[in-house]
Amino acid sequence: MLKHVLRVIALLVVVAIAGIIYVAWPDKAQVPFDQVVGRRPSITDSRIQTIPTVKVADVIGWQGNAAPFPAAGLKIQPFAANLDHPRWLYRLPNGDVLVAETNSPPRKGGGITGWVMGKLLGKAGAGGASANRITLLRDADGDGVAEQRHIFMTGLNSPSGMTLFEGQLYIANTDSLVRVPYADGATSITAKPELVVKLNGGGNHWARNVIPNTDGRTLLVSVGSSSNIAENGMDAEKFRANILQVWPKEKTYRIYASGLRNPNGMAINPDTKGLWTVVNERDMLGSDLAPDYLTQVEFGDQFGWPWYYWGGYPDTRVDPPNPQLQQYSKRPDYALGPHVAALGLAFANDAKLGGQFARGAFIGEHGSWNRKPVSGYKVVFVPFAPTGFPLPNAKPIDVLTGFLDADGKAHGRPVGVITDKTGGLLVADDVGNKVWRVSAK
Repeated sequence: MLKHVLRVIALLVVVAIAGIIYVAWPDKAQVPFDQVVGRRPSITDSRIQTIPTVKVADVIGWQGNAAPFPAAGLKIQPFAANLDHPRWLYRLPNGDVLVAETNSPPRKGGGITGWVMGKLLGKAGAGGASANRITLLRDADGDGVAEQRHIFMTGLNSPSGMTLFEGQLYIANTDSLVRVPYADGATSITAKPELVVKLNGGGNHWARNVIPNTDGRTLLVSVGSSSNIAENGMDAEKFRANILQVWPKEKTYRIYASGLRNPNGMAINPDTKGLWTVVNERDMLGSDLAPDYLTQVEFGDQFGWPWYYWGGYPDTRVDPPNPQLQQYSKRPDYALGPHVAALGLAFANDAKLGGQFARGAFIGEHGSWNRKPVSGYKVVFVPFAPTGFPLPNAKPIDVLTGFLDADGKAHGRPVGVITDKTGGLLVADDVGNKVWRVSAK
């Protein structure tokens, strides 16, 4: 009789646990998305996940003449096609466009975590080897299509950000900042890259970016964290989750700003001359947290990672805690919504897309994996006031959608965004293997 009772109790426990798992996993959004967007987003209680919600759009690519959907008053055309995972773009002074064809470097480590990560990257269209190449695209006749294509540089290591500074082209590899001499109009560079500084690589968030600082002497380099919330210890995060300030002549650097889990896109605000960035926030707190964000960054800023998010909300998973940091964690300026994977950033000062896109920031949202329903997978525009900050009640305006089909499968995924020499917007689509051009009708 006792054995029978114990078996019944055990069965009830199993059923109860199964019910809890069924209800709690996968986690689903409980707050309307637009409430977790803007200058004052709704920050709800976290729902910590032991088993992560995984919802990634299967990749199907673009078929025939299919293309993303531009906002009213805009049109779209392919600027270049048949590229190999194009992620980042840079416009040279003569109007030529450099595109980094790149992907994550080989990841070390195996086990269940490595297996899951490999499956996830493959499902998201990022499982292939990196081309480690920069290609030059030239639209000589100005028709919005690059009729010339040249292999500009090879032999790099998962390159991403590119910038010209004092006659040299700087390239941000995953593990180093390097430079080569540049001559205007060149269609290839064969010089061996010179090491400027080493960057810590490995783990997650492999892409680095680089832009000139407004002081005219230094460069700013973004380096994302190697993990979600420093679960491998802070020693593994040395000089990561930071924006670094680099002195290229002296080949030295320091931390410019910290607590930024994965800053990628960086740009100088044309009105204030201040640095802005977009940041990917942490995973596995539920489908409503934490919002990715757009923010101004000043020297010495600390945005809280891994201990805090959105200006001081504690992440109780991080051990040991850091209570002294809470009051110093800076609140970001603008929430973009949870898990959108904001990567690309470009201000609109050179764009000619019409009045509603005259002042503000274009943002490439690569798309979520840890949210149900999915978020991101589009290009948005955040309107700014003349003061140099987002309008008080502004919501993001969709610029380019349609990267997902009616069944939720991905034609492509937007990443880097820049303006071209005639005021169009170029968008790197790493899954669709294209660069799109958006212009006014």
